[in-house]
Amino acid sequence: MKKENITSSFVQTKKLGEKFAKEILKKRVKKRAFVIGLEGKLGAGKTCFLQGFAKGLRIKEKILSPTFVIMKRFQFNNLTIKQFNNFYHIDCYRIERPKELLDLSFREITSSPKNIVAVEWADKIKRIMPKHTFWIKFKFINEKKRKITLKD
Repeated sequence: MKKENITSSFVQTKKLGEKFAKEILKKRVKKRAFVIGLEGKLGAGKTCFLQGFAKGLRIKEKILSPTFVIMKRFQFNNLTIKQFNNFYHIDCYRIERPKELLDLSFREITSSPKNIVAVEWADKIKRIMPKHTFWIKFKFINEKKRKITLKD
């Protein structure tokens, strides 16, 4: 997958997320969760990307940003995805201090090899994000275009 991607629509952003999820499922992450940190301004495409990402993980439920609940867990059907049990979608938009996430078992969730964890607004809690976080940065180019940068 390219490190820098330009998308011109919600559909393209979702498809990129779906492709990324399928690549993750091909890899075997050992001894830890697969953690993704998403950063970018409001409306930059983070949630849209994760909707496609969830589709790539074969999650049937509708993915909405968990701004008010902060964290949402989706369980996998072990028959379709054997190496992972859970997908956690975390939204730090309303988080004022990283300790708020630590109180929600963040360290345990991000260390379990059975979890895939996606954190929106991860730049707000960068100091507690795991060292092995895969970062995705979203930037506005114009009203429709987004630059999405993937980096290990």
